[in-house]
Amino acid sequence: QVQLAESGGGLVQAGGSLRLSCAASGRSFSGAAMAWFRQAPEKEREFVAAVRWSGGATYYADSVKGRFTVSRDTAKSIVSLQMNNLTPEDTAVYYCAVGPRKIVSDMHRAPGYDYWGQGTQVTVSS
Repeated sequence: QVQLAESGGGLVQAGGSLRLSCAASGRSFSGAAMAWFRQAPEKEREFVAAVRWSGGATYYADSVKGRFTVSRDTAKSIVSLQMNNLTPEDTAVYYCAVGPRKIVSDMHRAPGYDYWGQGTQVTVSS
């Protein structure tokens, strides 16, 4: 059974940085798409970033491009999200997700991901 465990959330001031990690286990992730989504209070879950497990191609939401970096460590089965220059608008619960191989235009679609972590809270104060 696939398990995803996020860590690294917390409280940070605007302009600061955090690094989220997602430890994945339960099967081989070769060919999979690994993604980060976030959900702020009273808002819909939104795509943040994704990485292809095989090859490492990355994809980002426009709102985080240039500030966030997604990466994966295939040896340790960990997906990371380095978040720099954080703003209060980045405050949300961040979720790690894994799904099957996808075309580029589907990378941001939450229903296409089969497994989700429990989430980790990120709070950015002004």
